[in-house]
Amino acid sequence: MVIIVAIAVGWFLWLPAFRPALRAGEAYGIDVSAYQGRIDWRRVAGQQVSFAYIKASEGGDFVDRRFAANWLGASRAGVPHGAYHFFSLCTPGLAQARNFLRVVPPQPGELAPALDLELSGNCSRRPARRGIETQLKDYLHAVQHAMRQAVVIYLGDDFARWYHLPMLDRHPLWLRSILRRPAG
Repeated sequence: MVIIVAIAVGWFLWLPAFRPALRAGEAYGIDVSAYQGRIDWRRVAGQQVSFAYIKASEGGDFVDRRFAANWLGASRAGVPHGAYHFFSLCTPGLAQARNFLRVVPPQPGELAPALDLELSGNCSRRPARRGIETQLKDYLHAVQHAMRQAVVIYLGDDFARWYHLPMLDRHPLWLRSILRRPAG
């Protein structure tokens, strides 16, 4: 029983605060959405967080209910920030780009827009690679044209393994890693 309690304490107290030591040229960043609830952005600014990506949209019509509050909070706290869109495999890329651009109009000085590519939490359909490549090209072209900067690709391991799209290598990559340094 003592072991279970020790593991539980570690899980709830140590793990959420764990951060690997930074190496030269590295910085801590966070990504947030409505799932995190209300965020104390002044506290975030005081915790060595160098930047934040804030979920703006998903699919063709979903808008994160905390986007506006998080965007304003990060701005007021002086945390450099950018917006991201969760790409749905079941919605055309151009419709998704329009949704994102309705929520996040181009604003000079913010971080480049990001596109979250993951299978986890996505619709259950897995379209063919060629179709997804076309939809991604449509999305990327529309957003890059409107924002006048390259889109950062948040590439989940599951998506990378399933689709393996070399076209994504032409974009800045955001590799997620929990408890370990990102490979690559």
